[in-house]
Amino acid sequence: MQRLYDFLRRHPTGVDTFWAVLLLGFSSLWVAVDIDGSKIVAAIFTIGLCLVIALRRKAPVKMLLLTAAIGVGQLLAGIETMPADFAMFVIAYTVASAPTVPRWASRCALAGALFGPALSAVRFRSAFNERSAGESLFVTVLLTVPFVLAWVLGDSMRTRRAYWAQLEERAARLEKEREAQSRIAVAAERARIARELHDVVAHNVSVMVVQADGAAYVLDAAPEQTRQALETISGTGRQALAEMRRLLGVLRTGEQPESGEYVPQPGVEQLSDLMEQVRGAGLQVDFQVEGEPRELPSSVELTAYRIVQEALTNTRKHGGPDVGATVRLSYKEDDLDLLVEDNGRGAQRELYEEGGADGLGHGLIGMRERVGMVGGTLAAGPRPGGGFRVSAVLPLKPVR
Repeated sequence: MQRLYDFLRRHPTGVDTFWAVLLLGFSSLWVAVDIDGSKIVAAIFTIGLCLVIALRRKAPVKMLLLTAAIGVGQLLAGIETMPADFAMFVIAYTVASAPTVPRWASRCALAGALFGPALSAVRFRSAFNERSAGESLFVTVLLTVPFVLAWVLGDSMRTRRAYWAQLEERAARLEKEREAQSRIAVAAERARIARELHDVVAHNVSVMVVQADGAAYVLDAAPEQTRQALETISGTGRQALAEMRRLLGVLRTGEQPESGEYVPQPGVEQLSDLMEQVRGAGLQVDFQVEGEPRELPSSVELTAYRIVQEALTNTRKHGGPDVGATVRLSYKEDDLDLLVEDNGRGAQRELYEEGGADGLGHGLIGMRERVGMVGGTLAAGPRPGGGFRVSAVLPLKPVR
C-alpha cells in the first residue's frame, strides 16, 4: 500500500489519465446504448469531459472553461445527464483546491455548482411534469448539493494547504533566525575571549618582562633578588597559562576538563592578590576599599577586576619611571565605583592608549566594551595636575 501511495504521489497525471480512460470506456457504452439521437454530439461531449479529468492538474482554468462550454452545449443540444458529467464534480473540486488557481476561477466554479442543476431542471422540465413543484424543487436541491459539497471540500483543502505552507515558511524563517542568532552569539563569544586573552597576556607578560629585566640587571650583584624575580616570573607564567586554559577551554567540544586545569574567573576578592603582584613588579600601588563589601554579580566582578588589571598594566607600560598609582573601590547602594589613577605621563600616555605610539590601542577599547556590557559608564583621560585617570561606574541592578 505504501508503494502504491508513493506512486500515486509521484505520478498524479498518470492516475488522472487512467481514470479518464476508464470513464471514457463506461460513458461510450452508455452513449451507444441509451442515447437515441445526437450520438455524435454526445460522444464529442464525452471525450471533452474525459479530457477534463486527464488534464485537470496541468491546466485547471482551461479545463473549467471547457467544462462550462460543454455544459452549455448539453443544454442547447438537449442531452440530459450522462456518466461523463462526473467530470463537473471533479473540476469543481480541483479549481477550488488548487492554490495556484485564481480566486475568480474558483468563484466561477461555485456559481456553476449553484446554478447548473437549476438550469438543467428548467431545460429538461418535461421530465419533471409528472412531479409536483415541491418534488421538483427537492430534486433540484438534491442535485445541487453534491456540486456544492465538491467545491466546499476543495476550498477547505486549499485553505489547509495554505495554512501548512505558512507554517513551513514560518519554520524556515525561524530556523534562519536561529542560525543568525547562533552566529551572533559565536561572534560575541569570540570577542569576549579576545578581550580576556588581551587582558591576561598584556598584564602577565608585562610583569614577566619587568621581572626578567630586573633579574638580568642584578644577576651578579644580588643573587637573592634574582631568585625572587625568577620565582615571580614562574608564578606569573603559571597563572597566565591557567587563565588561558580556562578561556580556550570554551572552544573545545566533547572534552571534559582535567582536574585543576581551569581556574575560576577572577573577581574583586582577587584584587588584593593583583596588588601584591603589581607591587612585586616594582609599581607602588595604594589600594583602598570604601563602603561595605558584599556579594556582586559575577559579570560585574570580572569587569571590575579586568579594568583594574588593564589600567595598572597601562600605568606600568606608559606611566614612565617612578610612577605610583591609586586604586579605590567604592561600594554604593546601586553601583560599584572604580577609580584608578597615577602620577605618570598623562597627556602623552593618551596617545599610547588610543593606539598612536605603540600601534595597539586595545586597552581603552576593551575597557569600554566591558563596561558597556554590564550597562555602566567609563571615563578615561589625563587628570588635572598630571597623570592619568580611569573611572568606571558599574550598576549592581539589572539594566532594563
